[in-house]
Amino acid sequence: MPDLLLELFCEEIPARMQAGAAENLRKLVTDALVDRGLVYEGAKAFVTPRRLALAVHGLPAHQPDTHEERKGPRVGAPEAAIQGFLKAAGLDTIEQATIESDPKKGEFYVARIHKHGRTTPEVIAEIVPEIIRAFPWPKSMRWGSGTLRWVRPLQSILCTFGPETEEPEVVRFEVDGLKSGDTTRGHRFLSSGEIRVRRLDDWMTKLEAAFVVADRDRRKDIILADAKDLALAQGLELVEDEGLLDEIAGLVEWPVVLMGSFDAGFLDVPDEVIRATIRINQKCFVLKDPKTGRLANRFILVSNLKASDGGKAIVAGNERVIRARLSDAKFFWDTDRRTNATVPLAERLAKFGNVTFHEKLGSQFERIERIAALAKALAPLVGASPGLAEQAALYAKSDLRTEVVGEFPEVQGLMGKYYARLEGLPEEIALAAEEHYKPQGPGDRVPAAPVSVAVALADKLDTLTGFWSIDEKPTGSKDPYALRRAALGVVRIVLDNGLRLKLSEFVEPDLLAFFADRLKVHLREQGARHDLVDAVFALPDQDDLLLVVKRVEALGRFLSSDDGRNLLAGAKRAANILRIEEKKDGVSYDGGVDLVLLHEPEERALAEAIAALGPKIETALAAEDFEGAMALMAGLRAPVDAFFEKVTVNAEDKALRANRLRLLADIRTATRTIADFDRIEG
Repeated sequence: MPDLLLELFCEEIPARMQAGAAENLRKLVTDALVDRGLVYEGAKAFVTPRRLALAVHGLPAHQPDTHEERKGPRVGAPEAAIQGFLKAAGLDTIEQATIESDPKKGEFYVARIHKHGRTTPEVIAEIVPEIIRAFPWPKSMRWGSGTLRWVRPLQSILCTFGPETEEPEVVRFEVDGLKSGDTTRGHRFLSSGEIRVRRLDDWMTKLEAAFVVADRDRRKDIILADAKDLALAQGLELVEDEGLLDEIAGLVEWPVVLMGSFDAGFLDVPDEVIRATIRINQKCFVLKDPKTGRLANRFILVSNLKASDGGKAIVAGNERVIRARLSDAKFFWDTDRRTNATVPLAERLAKFGNVTFHEKLGSQFERIERIAALAKALAPLVGASPGLAEQAALYAKSDLRTEVVGEFPEVQGLMGKYYARLEGLPEEIALAAEEHYKPQGPGDRVPAAPVSVAVALADKLDTLTGFWSIDEKPTGSKDPYALRRAALGVVRIVLDNGLRLKLSEFVEPDLLAFFADRLKVHLREQGARHDLVDAVFALPDQDDLLLVVKRVEALGRFLSSDDGRNLLAGAKRAANILRIEEKKDGVSYDGGVDLVLLHEPEERALAEAIAALGPKIETALAAEDFEGAMALMAGLRAPVDAFFEKVTVNAEDKALRANRLRLLADIRTATRTIADFDRIEG
């Protein structure tokens, strides 16, 4: 079957936009083809700094024919109705329609329309210009006198279609004066002239000969493998950086990996600062000495040129820039060390009074004081010293006013640890300075040291309660203050450290519901059911996240058993009957079963089982023995099943009916000591 090759060649596409653009091109084109009846076998997008391309494999040569039947007006209808039908059906005369009869409606016209499918190149020539004109670049531009907007000036369009065994045809179309063809260009500096290509394999082979590696993943593999080989040859290890690797792969079409060095005297600067300096300013990787575990005075750079001098000039240029940047970093580091050695913490904190945290939430200094007070209150609950937790919270954000963090914000917290150690502060304070921001994402580690835990919780809870109080809550996909991340951070800290923390003592009820949502997200990622979290949170006073999780886990295991599933069905049946009858009668049937009115043995057995098991279940729950409570609850399965099988709830005798409804209410009450079964799916 034929294949499609499309390439959009332009000036440099920003690296951060490339992966998204490739996926958008693949989806837009393939969706448009499928919408028009052209089903394909496979598709792959390619992107380099100067081109966005797509190969679609196994397309049919033309659209399938379509057959449509359109019902028209009755025979003898007004002429206007006849003409409207002919126009809509694409018929020239009414004789082209057939007449059908219906016993009720009589005779009416029917148009049977057969449409031949268009050739695939015709369809491609229609959809590609539309996609190009409406392509969703985050930022785009116009150039010259045209109206087309593209990320950078679009220079050529390659579009071919055909089977492997034949010469493909050029799919002809035009976009803003730019005509499609079958030519492309190679590397900007290492190749010249146009390159004529036929299909995907030909395109990739000829581009590689013209110093362009078209496949982004292959460019990444080349960079990583060559960098590791260079490092190994020097007895060093590459410090891998997936984000930087992605970015560099978007900056080069022909990756050439080189090694440079810098003065070993700069190794006095913390490793993280050296790495940030080299990464941010020169997009280079750093290397580690496996013998010491610290950075070596070498770095890896990736050039887009195969230079005649073997890259010596390129390396020398990068070394000059890195030397200058590391000189700045060392100056900042030395300045901070002198400042921290001579200026008291209180004086440094006072400067935060002039820094606004949020116009409605006061200054950074006021926020630090709130966090310190909250950390002190939380300390006994997490096993930390209140005084040490308060001191750590006052110190934790002091590095925000330092020279190094001002230049490299990504090392905030980490530098606080270094400065605390230089000042001779307790190690608990140093660790809290680094760890109180954690966890910052799903893959980030959770603080475990008690003082770090107290400060991290205080920091996140203050953020959440503060923004909740001024009604700055997340909406849809918008969360400018990262409140979802903060709440999920609290959830992970509590659960990973096994903390018993009653959140209602620190947050408002509506914020507690937000924590329930984040807990659902967290548990869903662990494979738990969100409806079980809803069912447990529906109970009163469920503000201890650790107990909620234990209850959810026990409930999940219980409902996976036959007893659990059957009891759930019975409890939901009881709740549904009660909901209907209580609404109809306008009363609640909770409490007060009359034992005298229990005529049937099945209803007496159920009442006796509830009476016997209820206190035992409450005792187990009070001891936080959720497994035991579930096991006891399973004892209700048989009497509940028997009750519904043998007893008619809505008896004609009003007193008997009311008593049986009260018995159903007892089932509801008993199960609600475990969870709100109404909220459980199934």
